[in-house]
Amino acid sequence: MGIVPVADVVRTPSSAPLHVRSRAIGPGPNRFGPDYAPAVNGDERHTSLGAGALRALAERHGIRPRRSLGQHFLIDPNLARAIASDAGVGAGDRVVEIGAGLGSLTRALAEAGAEVLAVEVDPSLIPALEESVAGLGRVRVLHADATDREWQDELGEDEWVLAANLPYNVATHLVLNTLRDMPQVRRLVVMVQREVGERLVGRPGEKAYGIPSLRVAYRAEGALVRRVPPSVFWPRPKVESVIVRLQRRDEPRVGVDEERLWAVVDAGFAERRKTMRNALRRLGVDGPEADSLLEGAGVDLSARAETLSLEDFARIAEALPSVVLPT
Repeated sequence: MGIVPVADVVRTPSSAPLHVRSRAIGPGPNRFGPDYAPAVNGDERHTSLGAGALRALAERHGIRPRRSLGQHFLIDPNLARAIASDAGVGAGDRVVEIGAGLGSLTRALAEAGAEVLAVEVDPSLIPALEESVAGLGRVRVLHADATDREWQDELGEDEWVLAANLPYNVATHLVLNTLRDMPQVRRLVVMVQREVGERLVGRPGEKAYGIPSLRVAYRAEGALVRRVPPSVFWPRPKVESVIVRLQRRDEPRVGVDEERLWAVVDAGFAERRKTMRNALRRLGVDGPEADSLLEGAGVDLSARAETLSLEDFARIAEALPSVVLPT
């Protein structure tokens, strides 16, 4: 798996907040106005807010992070700029940010020249977010729940990059749903808990490897690009975070029916300590038939799910009798 070294993580900040939800504000409904993405000029650069300014903004609006929404606000502008750099965005790129909060990353993305759709679910954060991005013509705030499908119409048919400090409690769900349901999003650069990030890009044989790893690998090429210490958040989480970059594939990595593939994957990981030979019993294939199927797929009879590649699972799925698939 490995982590690509990208500059040291940023200096330690003081305490201050960041995160939000959605309502359309500004040009829309799903198109930005003709003057939405003017060329970046000297007056608009270096507009990131430091920890003190973000703390003052939060205090003015009576904001405290909400554990129920998994909120840990990014308060270091250097890291916000680093994420924008990791995302590889520039003038004219369309970026959707989920969990925009107090706008620290939003502002950094706009500084880079991107057209930003800032999605926030927490209505109490919207006024502070609007104040934070006031005057940035390239930013549009959308008050919406990113776990709902309705807001996705805002993306239209254009290509997008997703860049976000994702709420801890929905990060995996949002990443997998974005890859499955939003083909317009061609690249994802997200900050998540380290454990979550390692699961998303896990490789066969690694402890973190599992169903999320395979679902990501099916549609994207993934890598960890940066470790992030707790000190850049308010409140400080008890765990380390990482930045994950996922580049969408033009076509799925294996050409097999998805229903068959995920039925085999789910059965394989249902009991991690059991072999795939035993896992096939869950799908109604047992004894000599299971042995023959695995041998035909080139899979050792004693192999466990955590050692198999996506291609291994695809060959098993192709050999699986249709009559045993769940309806």
